[in-house]
Parts: sequence; C-alpha cells; structure tokens
Amino acid sequence: MKGKILVFALAIAACGSAYGQQYLGNYSSNQYNQNSTSNAYGAGSRYNSNSVNNPHGQYGSEYSNRSANNPYATQAPKLYDSQGNYRGRLSSNRYDPDSVSNPHGRYGSQYSPDSINNPHGAGSRYKADSPNNPYGSGLSIYGDDD
Repeated sequence: MKGKILVFALAIAACGSAYGQQYLGNYSSNQYNQNSTSNAYGAGSRYNSNSVNNPHGQYGSEYSNRSANNPYATQAPKLYDSQGNYRGRLSSNRYDPDSVSNPHGRYGSQYSPDSINNPHGAGSRYKADSPNNPYGSGLSIYGDDD
C-alpha cells in the first residue's frame, strides 16, 4: 500500500509543473522533428492555432501578451529542458528578466550557463536538448492555459 501511495505522489509531483499549461511543441532547429517549431508541417506550422509561428494565434501574434513575438509580452511561453529544468521564457521582450532575448538576463546572456544563447552552455549545438542542435529534440515550450 505504501508503494502505491509513493508512486501516486511521484506521479502528481511530475505532472505538477505542467498543471495549467499547454504544450506548444519544442523550440528546436530540427526541421524533421514533428514537434519542432522549425518544422513547417508540424508544431511550427503557421496554421497551427497554438504555434509560436502563427501570426494570428495567441502564442505567435505580435499583439498577444502570451506571444513569443510580442516585444512587450509578460506571459510569453516557458521553456523547459529534457530534465524538467526551467530555461526562461521564449520571448522577444528584451526587458523581461526571464526572457531569452534579454542580453543581460540569466536566460538570454551569451555568458550565462543557463542561456540558450551561450554556445558553451545550454545553447551548445552538441547537447541533445539544445535548440541549436539541428538533430536534437530542443526545449519543450509551454504556454499558460488559463
């Protein structure tokens, strides 16, 4: 009985980070991965309603507060690596401290080990979950699902 409770508790803990979030695909340069934002026929399709590449969708519009393409967005999609570690917000907002576009922030600086812009850190093209690896899986993208 204790084993079943432990398994149940671990399952809830694993799902807790994704609670209330919508999976949008993977931020990746892999054009062949169906879940990649670089795949024009998969998660990266500009016709997919939840794609960050859809200029009319909530996650791709330059006017939506949840968009990766709005330079003033404060609720842009979140990035997670394959281990479940938070890697910042997929945002073009250069002033958001969590944005991958903030050159002085933890997730946007080219010198930070947590940044996808650091070719020797999280952005290394040799890491399997790096968005810069053309054959890798990339980072998971989650948008708030309120």
